Amino acid sequence: MERVSGPVLGLESSCDETAAAVLAPDGTILAEALLTQLAEHARFGGVVPEVAARSHLVHLPLLAERVLEQAGVAPAALGGVAATSGPGLIGGLVVGASLGKGIALAHGLPFVAVNHLEAHALTPRLPGLLPEAPAFPYLLLLLSGGHCQCVAVEGLGRYRRLGTTLDDAVGEAFDKAAKLLGLPWPGGPHLERLAAAGDPRRIPLPRPLLGREGCDFSFSGLKTAVAHAVTKLTDEAGKADIAAAFQASVSAVMADRARHALAMMTGATALVVSGGVAANGGVRTALAGVAEAAGLPLIAPPIRLCTDNAVMVAWAGIERLRAGLADPVDHAPRPRWPLAELAGPDAEAA
Repeated sequence: MERVSGPVLGLESSCDETAAAVLAPDGTILAEALLTQLAEHARFGGVVPEVAARSHLVHLPLLAERVLEQAGVAPAALGGVAATSGPGLIGGLVVGASLGKGIALAHGLPFVAVNHLEAHALTPRLPGLLPEAPAFPYLLLLLSGGHCQCVAVEGLGRYRRLGTTLDDAVGEAFDKAAKLLGLPWPGGPHLERLAAAGDPRRIPLPRPLLGREGCDFSFSGLKTAVAHAVTKLTDEAGKADIAAAFQASVSAVMADRARHALAMMTGATALVVSGGVAANGGVRTALAGVAEAAGLPLIAPPIRLCTDNAVMVAWAGIERLRAGLADPVDHAPRPRWPLAELAGPDAEAA
């Protein structure tokens, strides 16, 4: 393991969260800042890529300057700069990667082009979250608005996708169901609050692929069932029942798919859930039951680290720098960047 010479600056701009963070070489969080763009996109009912990119361009340099000042770290004293370089919206990725490369070039620092999915995958190894970081391999359920995957995390740069969604990502399904119920965007948190007042047994909804072989996901049929249920509503209380039934269906599917994924692995040390939907209480509870039955810990990051953030980006940068992995400044951001295409230290040595 190589020594990281100083704190690492992380930059996140892959979608609609603008974030910067500074972590000490041992992973201690020295400063972090996040600016949400919810208000800018809410009137459009979703993220507008051009609006997001312009907001990143305005705010990210200021956030980077702020966290460096709060951490008491001069740019020249950094041990490296890590910036999300994919997957995501290309405009935002270009903004963040360009700023990161500029700082690295100006001060002769190593640059790490961070894969956003790998950053989520490595979050549970961040010191301070647990008494001891989970050893490889562990099962990751990556659940967000853009991704829904079961991944065997076998080592740095070594990821085996066991299952993925056949249609919508789970966060996207939450947003679409919420929209059908007349809830504001982003719909996930609003739907969870509404579900707390409902009866999940009153309105039967399908549980797609439940019990099927493998651990793929499908949510399009569930979304269609919600649309049909909404047309039959006779009172406002029915909305809460639909929300509760939807959340119960998703939670049951998540638990079933996690059980199947664990059966496809050997020697898993933990069940990890990450991404924005990891903040959902119903999903966490269902997965906790799976982990307990398997004799494994369920590891879920703090709520603030479930969604896109720069702490996980800086930490992924530290993990890669420790392994002697840095990237050239001509590394091109990638809107699509599967985990399977990442290189680890073994591949670099070969």
